[in-house]
Amino acid sequence: MHNHRPGPQLPASFGPQRQTAFAHRIIRTAAVLSLGFAAAAVARAQDTFKPPPPVTYTEKYEVYGGINFLNGQAGQNLPKRYNMGGGEAMGTWWVTPRWGAVADYRWDGGTTPVLPGGQASKPPVQTRPFVSQNIFMGGAQYHWLGDQHIGVNLHALAGATHGTFDHSNPGLPADVFFNNTGLYTNRTSFMGVVGGSFDFNRSAHIAIRLSPELVFEHFGTELREYVYVSGGVIYRFGHRK
Repeated sequence: MHNHRPGPQLPASFGPQRQTAFAHRIIRTAAVLSLGFAAAAVARAQDTFKPPPPVTYTEKYEVYGGINFLNGQAGQNLPKRYNMGGGEAMGTWWVTPRWGAVADYRWDGGTTPVLPGGQASKPPVQTRPFVSQNIFMGGAQYHWLGDQHIGVNLHALAGATHGTFDHSNPGLPADVFFNNTGLYTNRTSFMGVVGGSFDFNRSAHIAIRLSPELVFEHFGTELREYVYVSGGVIYRFGHRK
């Protein structure tokens, strides 16, 4: 046989009415706690899903970083053009709601076709030697239009580019290398661009930018025009008074 121990007993004075009142107090307490937790959850949900701040374009500064593509020519008489890739960093100080002052730096590098005399050299030059440019410019940017989704700017910049065209010299004298390949000698020349940017807003401060441009450079005997495209991210900050 098993011995059954009696469970805990309420005091004799704890009668049915007091037991009922005690149960009601427990229920009321549980209900109040449940309502409190529910209110806190609703408040947190409202804070999480509240609409983001609107895009106002009232920030004082803007920085941009991206990758780019540059088409050009590495020698006065070369029959074909090069395609370069690189990076760009741009900063804008918005002086007014429409006009901003711009400082811009770019680096581009790539391989280029050369004249057949390069491969006839001793030692021979590779068929597509590597060339690069360091570009420094300044100018102005104009905020044309914008809404919550996209902003459109126009800009014009001018400055200088330093071209290094002998990265792939296999050890030839400089004059022989440049004469046989048809490449420019290393030099600094004028460069300017006109273009625009399409800023696809991700928030009030961050946007994805696509920027096509027409490039003007003067490495040779005349001004030449080429195509440039960059894409990256902009960040707006500060408040313009």
